[in-house]
Amino acid sequence: MPDGDTAADSSAYRRVILKISGEGLCGEGRRGIAMSCVVDLAEQIARAARSGVQIVVVPGGGNILRGAQFTAGSAAIQEATAHYMGMLATVINGLALQDALESLGIETRLASAIRMENVAEPYIRRRIDRHLEKGRVVIVAAGTGRPFVTTDTAAAQAALEFKADILLKATKVDGVFSDDPVRNPHAVLYNRLTYADYLARNLRVLDKEAVTKCAEHGMPILVFNFHTVGNIERAIRAEPVGTRISAGEPAAASPGK
Repeated sequence: MPDGDTAADSSAYRRVILKISGEGLCGEGRRGIAMSCVVDLAEQIARAARSGVQIVVVPGGGNILRGAQFTAGSAAIQEATAHYMGMLATVINGLALQDALESLGIETRLASAIRMENVAEPYIRRRIDRHLEKGRVVIVAAGTGRPFVTTDTAAAQAALEFKADILLKATKVDGVFSDDPVRNPHAVLYNRLTYADYLARNLRVLDKEAVTKCAEHGMPILVFNFHTVGNIERAIRAEPVGTRISAGEPAAASPGK
């Protein structure tokens, strides 16, 4: 932890997994990487890291490409190949975020589930755990390193593997809605759901495999809008923000929604 940082007791959680969608690294409706967006995200993560919480960031790659775009209506590229291409996109995002964090004075390590030692460390659980104990932010890229697994599920796996207190899903909407809030202005925002509620209602903010994996091990999930300044810090302090998915809490809608 850098000199002058505040004590860890200022945050509610000791260790978190922060899943960031690839779209968070580019402007609304755009593709590629917008460094202004990357720096904004890095500043939020840096403030949270300085509070003493240990952070693993799992980036998506949808801003660069999605595997489905290469397989839809064409047999030229196998689906497994398209998935590997998507994993490589997450490494590109991880490199950009790593440099942005280090430009802010945050010691950062990039680990890849696909071995590429020239640009990233190999994904070794004990090594990553040690980085976290030393106060470094760790970016875990390339998903699980295997096809047919989403980065949401990779984040859930990391939350269990590194014994995180919570899986934070940072997205562009305020939480989990009953329907797509862009298409349906009457969609209801839930402030809490059980795992069973989420799966039974066929909600789509996270994939079912990720939620099922968390449910099996009692790993809570928080879905929130990181475009709202300060929300990453609020989420880490367990302040009321977004939608919490866990065991034993009945579905509840936010007031006025």
